[in-house]
Amino acid sequence: MPNLVRSQISRRGFFGGLASVAGSLLGGRTLFGATPANGTKWNGKITGLGSSGNIYNELGLTKVINAQGTETVLGGSLIRPEALALMDQAARQFVVIMDLEVAAGKRIAQMLNLPAGYATIVTSGAGSAIQNGYSGILTGSNPSNIERIPDLTGMKSEVIIQRSHASVWDEQIRATGARIVEVDTVQDVHNAFSDRTAAMHFLNLSDPDGQIKRADWAKLAHSLGVPAFLDMAADVPPKTRPAEYAALGYDLIALSGGKAIRGPQNSGLLIGREELVHSALLNMSPNEGTLGRPEKVGKEEIVGLLKAVELFMAEDQDQLDKEQSQKLNTIAGRVANIPGVTVTRNVPAIANHFPTMQLHLDPGKFSATPQQIAAELAAMKPIIMVSDGPGMLEMTAIDLQPEEPQMVADALYGVLKARAI
Repeated sequence: MPNLVRSQISRRGFFGGLASVAGSLLGGRTLFGATPANGTKWNGKITGLGSSGNIYNELGLTKVINAQGTETVLGGSLIRPEALALMDQAARQFVVIMDLEVAAGKRIAQMLNLPAGYATIVTSGAGSAIQNGYSGILTGSNPSNIERIPDLTGMKSEVIIQRSHASVWDEQIRATGARIVEVDTVQDVHNAFSDRTAAMHFLNLSDPDGQIKRADWAKLAHSLGVPAFLDMAADVPPKTRPAEYAALGYDLIALSGGKAIRGPQNSGLLIGREELVHSALLNMSPNEGTLGRPEKVGKEEIVGLLKAVELFMAEDQDQLDKEQSQKLNTIAGRVANIPGVTVTRNVPAIANHFPTMQLHLDPGKFSATPQQIAAELAAMKPIIMVSDGPGMLEMTAIDLQPEEPQMVADALYGVLKARAI
């Protein structure tokens, strides 16, 4: 059955909009609108686990106030309520997953205003988009290659990346069996390039650090006849970036769904040229016998991210920035007058492009380092998470709920006053 599903997703069917396997697998019957097979109904009242309305309290966990940002270790962001409602709809019915992937991907591509010839699919996070995208680059749509990967015997097997772009996320590339070749200069790229080169990878966050910049990297890859892959996991807002980077010529792009887009945390997008996205889809769940099979993305996550993208593209980013800045003002207003505290603001140019505030602490005025102060906040109940760096604390308000800026302000004021010399 799995091989039947995979083999029938032809390029024509994929590009045309639907995978069209439902009819062959289900005798022409559609599963939309199906009712539970056992006929059971739920009255809407939770009993037992979860009946208190706070599952984390029931499990003995401490509430977290997240002033750190959309970090995976804290659960990313909070899913948009309308997206949650659609996830509930999706959970009540069955659907052929490959059909849903293609239909949802087509809608998302339209929403993102991607160039002609570009498609999207939903993955289980940006890391999954990287792994499945590279699997597709390496195997194409060849069934024997798909079943054999990460054994790359007879296939291209190397990915070129700038040394300054090397990161922990490269493990998703290595998982495919590919070898990473690090370079610094354009001449290094030419020296490293061979008939084993499968693609060239660019970590968007590291654009300021490398000698070869974003647009030039894509042009260089194309001049050598290989795809350019862009990891822009946390690089929205602004909402125009996926289309802009596609227009630069990036053949595949990985994007997180559970950060600023506020879709399910375990969701992401693979954006790219139709043929490459199609090959990636053949390498991932629900297809069995594939490297990407464990990275399952459910019907609920696909629908949830689809709705989250719709809402993300429709919202007023300027208004959101103002609201976040006001929350940060609440915190700054409480602590800015403490001797030894200097407040600065910025909006990062690339990743996590939303209002950010730094509290610079004069080491001569406090008996604790920023790292120690951050640890004290994290030891509180509720836990308060902020970032720390050399000589400073840093925070954002993208994940702060309405009542939480004042809570952060009061807790931070108390710690700083207690540690004042």
